[in-house]
Amino acid sequence: PRRVPDEPSCNSVGAAFQHLSPSLASKVDPDNKVKLVFSYEVLESQCRPGSTRQSLLAQLPASSHNVQPFLWKDEPLTADLFLYPPPFGFRGLQSKVAELVNFSLQLPASDSPQPEKAASKCQRCVVVGNGGILKGLELGPLIDRFDTIIRLNRGPLGKFSTDVGNRTTIRMSYPEGTPLSWADTDPDTLFVTVVYKSGDITWTSAMINQLSVPLWDWLFFWQKVPDRIPLKASKFRLLNPHVIRETALDLLKYPLPRPRLWGWDQNIPTLGVSALTLASLLCDEVSLAGFGYNLSQHGAPLHYYDHLPMSAMLEQSMHNVNRETELLQRLVREGTITDLTGGIHCSYCHS
Repeated sequence: PRRVPDEPSCNSVGAAFQHLSPSLASKVDPDNKVKLVFSYEVLESQCRPGSTRQSLLAQLPASSHNVQPFLWKDEPLTADLFLYPPPFGFRGLQSKVAELVNFSLQLPASDSPQPEKAASKCQRCVVVGNGGILKGLELGPLIDRFDTIIRLNRGPLGKFSTDVGNRTTIRMSYPEGTPLSWADTDPDTLFVTVVYKSGDITWTSAMINQLSVPLWDWLFFWQKVPDRIPLKASKFRLLNPHVIRETALDLLKYPLPRPRLWGWDQNIPTLGVSALTLASLLCDEVSLAGFGYNLSQHGAPLHYYDHLPMSAMLEQSMHNVNRETELLQRLVREGTITDLTGGIHCSYCHS
């Protein structure tokens, strides 16, 4: 396991805090200084090439050594992609997926230079969750210093940038989770689509080609979805279902999806934990920010950008929050990943 930065002492907090920008240092809440300094020390420590993925591979089957993060136009769509329905595969959707990958998506070849992976430099990823724990921390300037910043669903920037930063390398989402009003200003931001149902493929194709979504497919979205994403076609990616499968079956140890009388019985991981797996394929070191559900504090904010209470998470029956928390806590303790905000496992907190 890679070395986790030592718990900041009173002296190290004071010394390292001087390296932060004067404007940030002067106005930050004193209670948040330790989290800021820990984030700073993560960024300033020696980057270890391949450390997160190598640590995960020790816990994964041999097949995981060849997992690709996305589908590429020059890679064959193998039979195992169609064993299970979304999000674990594309069962029954062969023609729609083939059309999307080979024609609509305009994907680069797998050996093309990828902006999300610079081989010459040890890359640090941060997966920015949408947790209320980010509110008021003022971690934004440090989050923006990571090489790759992965944001989830509708997590907004704008007036929240002091806490969450204003750079986005990858926005990972599905139709209903995608911002209705696009907030990422960098034209090189990548949009990674996660497919949960047939209509998600149709919607992705429409977004890439700037076409209207067929009326029939609108009927299957459970809330309003965007009718346009202002990115070039080359900036779209389709998540490889093996990323979800690896997260659910190998890391979380969920059972295989099973057919039942109506649909399939399958335990679906949250997008945040799946993003961790994706990050391990793109970067050398992976950190999390804004993760952690304290379900005992029912009135605490669930997200940094709204007033939804923590108790709302109890209604999410498809996600096993406790199982995910146990996995993330173990990965942080082992040094596989770091938790910048301490909501999963606070390695720098006093007991």
